[in-house]
Amino acid sequence: MTDITLLIVDDHPVVRDGLRGMFAVEGSGFRVLGEASNGVEGVELAERLDPDVVLMDLRMPGGGGVDAIAELARRGARARVLVLTTYDTDTDTLPAIEAGATGYLLKDAPREELFAAVRAAADGRTVLSPTVASRLVTAVRAPAPDTGLSARENEILALVAKGTANRAIAAELFISEATVKTHLTHIYAKLGVKDRAAAVATGYERGILGNT
Repeated sequence: MTDITLLIVDDHPVVRDGLRGMFAVEGSGFRVLGEASNGVEGVELAERLDPDVVLMDLRMPGGGGVDAIAELARRGARARVLVLTTYDTDTDTLPAIEAGATGYLLKDAPREELFAAVRAAADGRTVLSPTVASRLVTAVRAPAPDTGLSARENEILALVAKGTANRAIAAELFISEATVKTHLTHIYAKLGVKDRAAAVATGYERGILGNT
């Protein structure tokens, strides 16, 4: 049986080393083709190495996981993306799955659960940690008011409402400043406004932003 090939994308060398060692065990059925320290590098390596599965962290300086997942989907990459992160908030899980992630697992998952998730992802089956699955079910059963904005756009609008500059938004969300500007352009178009102040005012008017 052919080994499942992997690419590990994580900004922490210790995590990458640990994962590589875990998957390198003789007879495990896995083979690590390479490692990347951010999403941009991960996309380039995935295109060059063509792994079966990409293990993707989400919050990484120099290029976050959600943008990388979306870019891999845009490029038509064969690899399935399994998110492996410490974050399970709605603002992390929903954008990652919307971007095209096949699965979402937390880093405290037991080894056998991780192995099973990678095998499932390689087969194209969706794998979600119990916590994430519960959050998604809740989101589906009690959806937020239909604002027309994506989860990421809502998050950015909330930061804009706090007076956060584009560079600071990019740093907080681990995405590029250019990506923030693109999201803002989409927000303006969806809300029918032309600038930040009008977007915030409309956000409060429509109940997109809470009075906090």
